[in-house]
Amino acid sequence: MLFASKLFALLFLLPYTFAAPAADLEKRGASATFCGQWDTSTSGNYELFLDQWGLSGASSGSDCASITSLSGNTIAWTTVWEWVGGTGVKSFTNIQLNAGINQQLSAISTIPSTWSWKQTSSGTVVADVAYDMFTSSSAGGSATNEIMIWLANYNAGPISSSYNSAGQPNPVATGISLAGQTWNLYSGSNGANAVWSFLPSASGTTITSFSGDIKTFFTYLIEHEGLSSSQYLTTLQAGTEATSGSATLTTTAYSVVID
Repeated sequence: MLFASKLFALLFLLPYTFAAPAADLEKRGASATFCGQWDTSTSGNYELFLDQWGLSGASSGSDCASITSLSGNTIAWTTVWEWVGGTGVKSFTNIQLNAGINQQLSAISTIPSTWSWKQTSSGTVVADVAYDMFTSSSAGGSATNEIMIWLANYNAGPISSSYNSAGQPNPVATGISLAGQTWNLYSGSNGANAVWSFLPSASGTTITSFSGDIKTFFTYLIEHEGLSSSQYLTTLQAGTEATSGSATLTTTAYSVVID
């Protein structure tokens, strides 16, 4: 009877044993920390991507990240990094949107996004906090253009086709009002594709709470810089480009949707 009782109890609990883990697994996945050069972790419509493409340029260091929560379409994550040596970008750990991409810009009505974050650091840091997007002439094709929206510039600088006598990049346009902020626009090439970078007009401005329509930045480039509306949006990411120093980027709430 003891065996029979145990068997009955086990059979009774089986549905709960297999029904419960869905939420628990999501919680466990959210707490996992990733440090590998190309590690990824998918959560809902998003993918955490440890893009340590410049790792070989560092004499030492690391970059680790974890998704801390996902509620509906709002995700939170943390990136902890430390890089020593070299002058180039070491990593762009980011959250990538995997839903709604590979549409032509002309077919996209809005890209509403919010991003609340903070960064703590020690010593001198060279980095940025930015949206990073790529377009192509075909769905899923090779990148033709890169469009960045910098929310913070920590002793770094955008790609530019010209620089002043002090070595600072020259903007191609200033005082652009988009998404409730004022921006300067820089233009250049990364050697593979054209790059446009929007930075806050006021030097030293850090936008730690962003809310706006990302599509308006594309619309500006279409109307003023010759970006073709037939281009496909193939990549939409948000994160920190880290060059040197030590910092922790904590995103408490981030969301983006392509409509």
